[in-house]
Amino acid sequence: MISYARQTQEEQPEASPPPIEEHIAPAPRVSVQAFCETVETAAAVQSAGEDRRLGKAHLKIQMGGMAAAIEAYRSAPTPNVIVLESDGRNDLLTGLDQLATVCDAGTRVIVIGRINDVMLYRELVRRGVSDYVLAPVGAIDVVRSICNLFSAPEAKAVGRIIAVVGAKGGVGASTISHNVAWAIARDLAMDAVVADLDLAFGTAGLDYNQDPPQGIADAVFSPDRVDTAFIDRLLSKCTDHLSLLAAPATLDRVYDFGTDAFDAVFDTLRSTMPCIVLDIPHQWSGWTKRALIGADDILIVAAPDLANLRNTKNLFDLLKAARPNDRPPLYCLNQVGIPKRPEIAATEFAKAIESQPIVSIPFEPQIFGSAANNGQMVAEISANHKSIEMFLQIAQRLTGRSETKKQKTSLLSPLIDKLRGK
Repeated sequence: MISYARQTQEEQPEASPPPIEEHIAPAPRVSVQAFCETVETAAAVQSAGEDRRLGKAHLKIQMGGMAAAIEAYRSAPTPNVIVLESDGRNDLLTGLDQLATVCDAGTRVIVIGRINDVMLYRELVRRGVSDYVLAPVGAIDVVRSICNLFSAPEAKAVGRIIAVVGAKGGVGASTISHNVAWAIARDLAMDAVVADLDLAFGTAGLDYNQDPPQGIADAVFSPDRVDTAFIDRLLSKCTDHLSLLAAPATLDRVYDFGTDAFDAVFDTLRSTMPCIVLDIPHQWSGWTKRALIGADDILIVAAPDLANLRNTKNLFDLLKAARPNDRPPLYCLNQVGIPKRPEIAATEFAKAIESQPIVSIPFEPQIFGSAANNGQMVAEISANHKSIEMFLQIAQRLTGRSETKKQKTSLLSPLIDKLRGK
């Protein structure tokens, strides 16, 4: 019998759009072949193949359903995943039995059907089917089903990549990304790593007061050595929950990269770290575009002027088109209220972008300048500064998590506990 992974759910809900905080981990490099019976399902599978989470998968679509699949594999090896559309019950079960005789061990099967019946689902599970998806399906249903085959259902979601980029140079995107990562680690108690991708001029090492001898450049220039142990050696520990993959910030070499230069680094970080914050430099190249499109969530940092408005709008339009199954990027306004500078109001910004800024961070040169020069976060300089709550709000929206409440204690706590004991 075909060796398939099994799921534990008993009933399959009808196709519906994902909740806004849903996290679907990307699929690895696998081969997927779909055998569809209707053009609607074929179109949904085709659209799923264009989703960023299936970017590494090799997808092939054929019409003909179960009969075409059985005929195809009589003389050809089977892929990692087979997606089958079927509208019958008896024909489906008979066809699966025939498919098992020509299918390679280890191949996983996803069935798309129109019969909403628990008994049928149980019979499919007994035959080793990995997932049963109720038609009609959308692209995100196909993406979810394929990706979930390669992530353990009982494991906590890991590898959420958050990309932070400035709409224009000098808007403080690095400062925001570093402080948000600090809030994720300290206030949300998530293990996180900051990857400084500005190899020539990155400031993460300065902001966290770290000067590691190795960093992200060692991984990028030695892709064949990249694995979990290698990346662990390159990480610099900032706090109990926060690590840094620092940029060298030197000009002794030219940092020209191919489009997939950072893929091995990101894949390795995903497998070991619950949250990865990418500090992406303000430049437009193949690898920066790939990093943004491939991220789980995106934060654009903009200042309230016309150039930032134009660039934010361009980024929004590109990312929404390239990521149709993801929620739109988030953006925040930074350096708001510089004296004597004409500014575009947040309401006008939101009208043009068709989205409200998550926060508007005021221009506070004293506190931000002191933090930068001291190699500290704003929370370390001033524990009650109003921007700290904004960083936490951004962190919560990007991660989908609430603040971890710290239990308050007082000098009278031991006495009260004794009285309660009596």
